Amino acid sequence: MENENDFLTLAELQAVIREELEACFPSRVWVKAEISSLQARANGHCYMELSDSVDGKVVAKARAVAWKNVWNQISIGFSELTGSALREGMDVLLEVSVSYNELYGFTLVVTDINPEFTLGENERQKQLTIKRLQDEGLMDMQKELALPDLPYKIAVVSARDAAGYRDFCKHIRGNEYGFYYDITLYEAAMQGDSSPASVAKALAEVEASGVNYDCVMIMRGGGSKLDLACFDEYEMAAAIAVCPFPVITGLGHDQDFHVADMVACHFVKTPTALADWLIELYAAEDESIAYFTTRLRLAFQNKVNAMSAKVDLLESRILSADPRNILKRGYTLALDASGKVAKSASAFKSGDTMRVMFPDGSVEVVVK
Repeated sequence: MENENDFLTLAELQAVIREELEACFPSRVWVKAEISSLQARANGHCYMELSDSVDGKVVAKARAVAWKNVWNQISIGFSELTGSALREGMDVLLEVSVSYNELYGFTLVVTDINPEFTLGENERQKQLTIKRLQDEGLMDMQKELALPDLPYKIAVVSARDAAGYRDFCKHIRGNEYGFYYDITLYEAAMQGDSSPASVAKALAEVEASGVNYDCVMIMRGGGSKLDLACFDEYEMAAAIAVCPFPVITGLGHDQDFHVADMVACHFVKTPTALADWLIELYAAEDESIAYFTTRLRLAFQNKVNAMSAKVDLLESRILSADPRNILKRGYTLALDASGKVAKSASAFKSGDTMRVMFPDGSVEVVVK
């Protein structure tokens, strides 16, 4: 140090940094980052930690704050458009102003968040996942599995307390036909960043159980696009693709279609639709059995009726040929002395005896 006064105080250094930063960023800028942490305080302000990662490694971090008057507006707007609240783990595009304070250091003051960017980023990641699955030959593996005509022993992957799973169980147990199914639940998280790994773990447990399941059903009720984005993740889709049992999915709303649905052996729209699909399989088979039972009964009855008609005809012929019935019509029957029927008058001579039969008896006569 050439001069003992050749230095800056900390406050002076901080002031220089603040002036230089403010000069470099005189206006607001848009920044892409991940929300690492988010704390909405009781005073209405929201404090965040933003981060940026490359190949899974965090390369930058910064504190950010959305003041009360701004946070209320942008949080409501984001939720209305995406159907989901801002939360940790989301990639977002934020409008910020750069702030540097001698006491609190570097902070980004958030003035807006673009919800359409988050939705678009999820769609971009979804398309990348689809391409990766196609490149690895996983997209159609489940389609090669044979789904039983009447699945009975079923593994269900869902959260036990999920509304969709409860609706499925209620629908199955209360079916009007009284059909029964052997269903085993394998619990998994069905929302959030942990869901893909949790579902993959549950599918591994199904395979390791040693039970020869007819199929596996993965179900989750309605939610926002961002809530259901986990079903577009590669880890979950790959686990479904390599599952040795046919996988049927029922995820979200009627309009939803996820990567998990694409790789599954079969998919329907909702958990309730899964129950309907299963019940309808059995109902159709039951109706088919009833139809063929009726056909068989009618065919058997027709055969019996035909045979009965033949018997009636033979009986009629026998009765019509019965001599007793002939006598009842006014005829008589002549028998010779030996009791044989006399068919000609030339068989008798004067003095022979013969018997003449009438309907109510017979008389013995002498030929003259």
